[in-house]
Amino acid sequence: MTTTTPRAAWTLILAASAILMITMAARLTTGLFLSPLNTATGLGVASISFAMAVGQFMWGASQPVFGAVADKYGSMPVIVLGAVLLAGGLAATPFVSTQWGLLVTLGILSASGAGAGSFSILIGATAQRLPAERRAFASGFINAGGSFGQFVFAPLVQFLIATTGWITAMLALAATSLFTIPLAWPLRGKPPAQSVVGHGALSSDLTLGRQVRDAMRDRSYLCLHAGFFTCGFHIAFLVTHLPGEVALCGLPAGVSATALGLIGLFNIAGSLAAGALAQRYRMKWLLAFTYGSRAVIIAAYLLAPKSAWTFYVFAAALGFTWLATVPPTAGLVGKLFGMRYLATLFGLTLLSHQIGGFFGAWLGGLAFVKFGDYSWMWYADIALALAAAFVNLPIREAKPAPAAVAA
Repeated sequence: MTTTTPRAAWTLILAASAILMITMAARLTTGLFLSPLNTATGLGVASISFAMAVGQFMWGASQPVFGAVADKYGSMPVIVLGAVLLAGGLAATPFVSTQWGLLVTLGILSASGAGAGSFSILIGATAQRLPAERRAFASGFINAGGSFGQFVFAPLVQFLIATTGWITAMLALAATSLFTIPLAWPLRGKPPAQSVVGHGALSSDLTLGRQVRDAMRDRSYLCLHAGFFTCGFHIAFLVTHLPGEVALCGLPAGVSATALGLIGLFNIAGSLAAGALAQRYRMKWLLAFTYGSRAVIIAAYLLAPKSAWTFYVFAAALGFTWLATVPPTAGLVGKLFGMRYLATLFGLTLLSHQIGGFFGAWLGGLAFVKFGDYSWMWYADIALALAAAFVNLPIREAKPAPAAVAA
C-alpha cells in the first residue's frame, strides 16, 4: 500500500528530509573539529584522522544492519535509537583524550547513530510508501535536505568553534541531533506489504537473505558498489581534510567552513536535478556523467591559483555533483530489485561508499604526515573518479517508462 494523498506524501518527504538535514550536518562537519581536537589532545592529525575514518566506515556499515531492521519492524524505532547514539557519542567526545576514546565516541557511537537516520533508512521508508512516479523526486528532495544541513551547519559550527570553543559547538550538535526523534513520527509503523520485483520477475515470498544473495551475484549491482566506493573516498577526504588544505594555502579557517557550506548549497540544486533527470533518462548515464565531471573539476582546481575564491568556485562546482549520485543509485537498486528490501540493499551500497570513505579520510591523514600536503590524494581522486565513470556503463538498465517521463 502506498501514500496517495499529496498532503500525506509531502509530510513524509519533509520529515525524512529534515531528519537527514540534522544527521548529515553532524557527520559532514566533523572535519572542522580535527584541528581543535589535535590541539586539545595532542594525538596528531594521523591518529585523529584514523578515528574519523573508522566513523566513516561505521556510518556505512550500520546502514544495511539498521536497514534490515527497518524493513522488518519499521523506521521510527531505528531513527530514535540513532538519535540517542548520535547525541551520546557527540556529547561524550569532549571528555575523552585518547585515540581509543575517540574511536568509541566519533568512530562508533555517533557514526552509527548518524547511519540509523541516513539515506538507506529514509529513502527506503519513503519509497515503500509512495507511488512509483514520486520515488525519484522524493529521493532527490530528501537528499537535498542533507545538503541543506551542510550548508546551514558548516558555517554555524565554525562560528561556534571560533566564538565559544569547540566543546560548546560539539555539545550543541549533540543537542540538535535529538530533534530527529519527534521528526520520526510520520515514519511510524511497519513498512507496507509489497511484492519484490527484480529484472521483471515477481515474487511475493522472496526472503531478505535470498534477495541479498541474488543481488551480490548481479553484475549491475556490483558495478554500483564500485562506483559508490569512489564517491565515498573523495567525499570523506574532503569533509575531513578540506580545512587542512585551506590552512596549507595560508587562508583562514572561515574559508573552509564557507566552502563546505557552498558544497551543501549547490548540492541542493544538484540533488533536485538528479531526482528529476532520473525520471527521464537512464540513471547509469547520470552516474557516469557525474563521476566524470568530478575528475574534470578536481583537475581544474589543481591548476588554479589557491585563493579564497578558488575554493569557493571549486566548492560550488563540486557541490552540484556532491551527493547527486544518491538518487540515481537508490533508483537503480529499486529498479533492479524492487522496493521491499530497498533499505537493506541500498544500505549495502552505502557500506561500499563508506569503505571508500574510510580510506579517503585515513589516507588523507597519512599523506599529510608523509608528504606535508595532499597532492597524491588529489591525483588518486581523479583516477578513481574516471574509473567510476566507466564502471557504471555496463549496468543493465531499461529506458524509463513513458509514464515516468510524463510525470
